Amino acid sequence: MEPSSQGSPQGSPQGWPPPQQPHPAVSPPFYGAPGAPQSPANVNGLAIAALVTGIVCLLPPLGLVLGAVALGRIKKRGERGTGMAVTGMILSLVSTLLVVAGLTTGAFRDFYDGMRDAADEVSRTRSTFDLRKGQCFNSPGGAIEAEAANVTIVDCAKPHDGEITGSFKITEFRKWPGDKPIEPIAERRCEALNTAYALDTWAVPDTAWLYYYQPSKESWALGDRSVTCAFAAEKGKLTGSVRTDATTLDQHQLAFLQSLNPIDAALLEEPEADVEEDQPGNVAWAQKVSATVTGAAAKLKAHPWPAAADKPVADLAADLEAAGEHWAKMAAATDPDTFWEHYEPAYDGLPADMGLEARGALKLDVTPPPTEDGGTS
Repeated sequence: MEPSSQGSPQGSPQGWPPPQQPHPAVSPPFYGAPGAPQSPANVNGLAIAALVTGIVCLLPPLGLVLGAVALGRIKKRGERGTGMAVTGMILSLVSTLLVVAGLTTGAFRDFYDGMRDAADEVSRTRSTFDLRKGQCFNSPGGAIEAEAANVTIVDCAKPHDGEITGSFKITEFRKWPGDKPIEPIAERRCEALNTAYALDTWAVPDTAWLYYYQPSKESWALGDRSVTCAFAAEKGKLTGSVRTDATTLDQHQLAFLQSLNPIDAALLEEPEADVEEDQPGNVAWAQKVSATVTGAAAKLKAHPWPAAADKPVADLAADLEAAGEHWAKMAAATDPDTFWEHYEPAYDGLPADMGLEARGALKLDVTPPPTEDGGTS
């Protein structure tokens, strides 16, 4: 603040205050120069809101209310916007009548349901390379073997074309190799993923088969290297999940299946050539089966089973041990005659039902898979 002056008040040489000048109590009105333009009146905001609401059909009755209030204020304040308010009211009235008619006839409900179904369909659409383990899906038009870029995710409890068991990336090739080189890799690795996904093979429907989506030449160029594996319906549809792994099985079910499943895998490796043509190959195979059968028996005997499953599992282990002796003699054969002597007893020693009673006690599937002749194993 500046320092104040200590002298006489300004304007009075005697030091007295100057005389007060008379002034009017009210300032005179100001008039613009002749011909100057007058300031336009403001546009009423509610009139604008009524027009917008009427155009976009947003809460139709709201447009009527906003328009009516706007007209009252426009008249009182001398504002502009009468046309907008009236137009908004008319549009809102039409929208309201249409909504009422739609609700009465059900057309509005049908439209809403259609929009909801379409939105749901879009939300469940997935790229074939964006599928995840455990998801069930339908292919476009139900043609599972047709080439498809997108599928629709569905609840596994409902009929579906396939169920994803996992995925992996192709690392064997740097450049696009073509479809043929990828196929054996996909089949081998998808077989392993499917086996791990569905340990209880008895629970897999007869119509389910190995299926996979692999990169195309076009997607490979964009960096895609993924193979997505699945169980798919060979005909008709699948219903219910085929998943039986550590996420769905208890510890006893898991121990039982992990003990027995390697036997089936080993048996499938039998050489196509007979022992007379390929003795080393057949002997090596018999050695693997012998070790697998004996190992399964040992695992079954070592696990602490529930009371209901204890005896049937012990009986199964004893049968496997007896069968293992014949497989060991096949593996030790030095000539084809000795090999064939133990061939049938080795197979016959394996329990025909592979522990059906034990399966029932453990609450696993008890329907044996069909054999090649149409019967059950």
